[in-house]
Amino acid sequence: MRWSEGIDKLGLGLYLSLCIFAIANIYSVNPKLGEKQLIFFCISLFVGFIIFIGRSKFFENMAAIIYIGGVLLLLGLFPFGKEILGQKNWYKFGSFTMQPVEFAKMGTALMLANYVSGPEFNLNNRKSLLTTLAIVGIPAAVVLAIPDVGSMLVFIAFFIALYREGLNGWLFGVGFIFAGVFLISLAIPPLYVVITILIISGGWIVMNYYKMSWNVISISSIVGSILILSGLAFGSPYILEKLPKHQRERIEVLYKGEKAFRDTSGYNLLYSKTAIGSGGLLGKGYREGSVTQGKFVPEQETDYIFCTVGEEWGFMGSAILVFCYVIYIGRIYYLAEQQKSSFNRVFGYCFASILLMHFSINLGMVMGLFPTVGIPLPYFSYGGSSLLAFSIMTFIFFKLNYSDKNSLV
Repeated sequence: MRWSEGIDKLGLGLYLSLCIFAIANIYSVNPKLGEKQLIFFCISLFVGFIIFIGRSKFFENMAAIIYIGGVLLLLGLFPFGKEILGQKNWYKFGSFTMQPVEFAKMGTALMLANYVSGPEFNLNNRKSLLTTLAIVGIPAAVVLAIPDVGSMLVFIAFFIALYREGLNGWLFGVGFIFAGVFLISLAIPPLYVVITILIISGGWIVMNYYKMSWNVISISSIVGSILILSGLAFGSPYILEKLPKHQRERIEVLYKGEKAFRDTSGYNLLYSKTAIGSGGLLGKGYREGSVTQGKFVPEQETDYIFCTVGEEWGFMGSAILVFCYVIYIGRIYYLAEQQKSSFNRVFGYCFASILLMHFSINLGMVMGLFPTVGIPLPYFSYGGSSLLAFSIMTFIFFKLNYSDKNSLV
């Protein structure tokens, strides 16, 4: 049919499949919440329909207003937010709760796409670079101040989109080096880390001595980098000690194992691994998981929903779910690259990168490869705010892609 030309059927089909399978798994954990998630899904589809019959330029024109609204909602948490599970990042209206950070991510994606697609944007220009960093940094700083470290990490996703638009890749290298030095210094004596830094730096200097144009600036940059990394190495244990107890333990679980904290921060992870491992190849069957049905994992329907899949659907079910996510995220990246409009392309990259960060962190978290930071699995974890926000971004992008495919320009 003519009207369906331009609708990405693979992407839409994967979205629907993930949401429906999610509802089934949430229902297995808690039937009442499964029914509520079904209602949220129906609302999301209705909102998606409204988006699809609307003008494709609406979100591009309203990007600044949506972005400012998202930041204001975040700031409003400080006086009006409701503390749930130790974090004051929710609004509560009777029995209804809303997590504004999910909508702030959407606003940031729209605003970044709007600015980057502008005629004056140039990442080699200092003003453009600083403005871009401010667009991402302002909501990220507010989220960190809440504090919601997990959601703040998701804002790294926007740098993937900026890299596609010409951002120098050395920023990613610097970030990985700093993160690596911090984490390694918690596992081995900092002095050994500093000695390693000096050896690697010395080797690099020797290999590049005749290739570089040495001057006071280059020498001072190298010395400064070594001093900063050495300071970070020695300061890492002190930083860890100053973190709140629950955050400190979540990091220590990576080194000492969840059994060392089985009654506190390692409890969820311990039973999550137990559930996933007990599923075997084909799983125990729908609503037959002993860990799931025994309610051993607190809040299993949210951040730890993947262990339900592992227990009841086994390795094969988990692998199929992971495969669907990989295809879905890859599909959005592919479609984003095909867009004729730079706004569409940047928003698509932002959206796909947000999904990628959520997906990677959540799976790493439930398998013990990443600290527990409270990151939902997109479309899958229980929560109206999360499902609605991800669905809105989904339909915005599918609408942009639809308009792009039917454009004569």
